[in-house]
Amino acid sequence: MTKSIFTENYALFLKLLVASRKHAGLTQKEIADKLHKNQSYVSKYENGERRLDVIEFADVANAIGVDPLKIMQELLKGWKNN
Repeated sequence: MTKSIFTENYALFLKLLVASRKHAGLTQKEIADKLHKNQSYVSKYENGERRLDVIEFADVANAIGVDPLKIMQELLKGWKNN
């Protein structure tokens, strides 16, 4: 089984996170500051170099100012069964 980080569904998840951040008018640095992390933390998960767990995802969504359920709903609309 392919690790989830290398699936189309995870790529869509990342695309939705990045789009949400950009829609909110926030930079990677601004999100990192809200999370008390380095900018490289945001860069790595946005580029798929680092996987987010569900708690980290909720923290990121909160930092962006978006409801994590909204992102999940959008993800499920584009979900592909592999």
